[in-house]
Amino acid sequence: MSFRARIAVGSATAVALAVVLASAVVYVVAREQLRAPIDDALAQRAAQIARQPLGLLRAPGGGPFLAVRPEFGEARGYVQLVKSDGSVLAPPLQDVRLPVDDEVLAVAGGDKAYWTDLEVDGSHLRVFTFAYGPDAAVQVARPLSEVDESLKRIGLFLLLIAAGGVVMAGGLGLLVARAALAPVKRLTETAERVTETRDLSQRIDVAGRDELGRLATSFNTMLAALEESTRAQRQLVADASHELRTPLTSLRTNIEVLASDRALPAGERSRLLTDVVEQLGEMTTLIAELIELARAEQQTAEYEDLRLDLLVSDVVERARRNLPGVEYATELEESIVHGVPATIERAVANLLDNAAKWSPPGAEVEVVVRDGRVVVRDRGPGIADEDIPYVFDRFYRARSARGMPGSGLGLAIVRQVAEAHGGGVAAERADGGGTRLVLDLGGYGRHGVLETS
Repeated sequence: MSFRARIAVGSATAVALAVVLASAVVYVVAREQLRAPIDDALAQRAAQIARQPLGLLRAPGGGPFLAVRPEFGEARGYVQLVKSDGSVLAPPLQDVRLPVDDEVLAVAGGDKAYWTDLEVDGSHLRVFTFAYGPDAAVQVARPLSEVDESLKRIGLFLLLIAAGGVVMAGGLGLLVARAALAPVKRLTETAERVTETRDLSQRIDVAGRDELGRLATSFNTMLAALEESTRAQRQLVADASHELRTPLTSLRTNIEVLASDRALPAGERSRLLTDVVEQLGEMTTLIAELIELARAEQQTAEYEDLRLDLLVSDVVERARRNLPGVEYATELEESIVHGVPATIERAVANLLDNAAKWSPPGAEVEVVVRDGRVVVRDRGPGIADEDIPYVFDRFYRARSARGMPGSGLGLAIVRQVAEAHGGGVAAERADGGGTRLVLDLGGYGRHGVLETS
């Protein structure tokens, strides 16, 4: 059974139960309302009989009879006196004898009055039995034939109404299921189209802010994230292919020259070998940073609370050992962030490498940690205004950097780490010269712009 059918059946069943329950309540209320006048009439007749003594009549050659009319005005009725010894007296024209059982004799002996329904000679009777005197009970009764006929007609009408309600509930259930599942149908169709065409640009029209609308919005967000991830992967492959093509071509040319039988001057062969080693080093660095980018995109390490100032201090100490020609001035305030230590270390190391690359000999690199931010300033020539929007893009290299070693991925890794931690990056020309780079691990300004001051 399909989900739509299950919803329709469930809705129809719920409505059907409600209709049946309502019909049953209406029937019970109608029954009580129709029987109430009968009970009132019996109670009034019992009060009349209790207020006056019952006379006896004797028919010629017959036994005694009650001197009372059995009728209730124009309505048919029955009256009989039951003594504690079980003997019964009734009006002379009453041809129906009400059955006497232990409950009637108990009332004749002084027990409380009670109501009951009896079937006598094919007639449905309502009977009220009450005590009369010290050792007798009186039974007054009226037929319920009119009430039963009315209830039969009411029951038939309610049955037809309930049946119609069930049929209508089934139809409305189908309509409700179709309308309620329309967004799910659109989502399913979109998912099937994406599966068939591999086109992640598909989107679902979102109408409303209910649960289904939120589901459609989440599905669109997921498709957008997948589309962006796929686009980024394709761009990474294309950029990597472009970046690797030049060193591979140059490397192949140099190796072919070295492997040829052509005699080369000693200085030329040495220069070619040096070029080969440098090109292999550049390719190794490029491939390592590509692997780092791929690993960061698939980061599964658990986040933890860590002291950012202590982590940066360790990275700076390593940089001092590896690059003794660069001076580092630090201002590290205690700062706790939630993140992955290894990736944050890599990002900070890339910032320091970039600053060292642009710093003139003997210049000082300033490193500041405050409020979850790492600020690194070099004393180099400064970043050009036209390069500021692109310095954190993959493989982007400013004109002034194209003759220097590097892959163009270091600062891209910094931005990736920042975004993975809910933060951001910023670059600007520093007052007095040099470049100021900021790694923010989650701290944004009041208007959504990274504060660098």
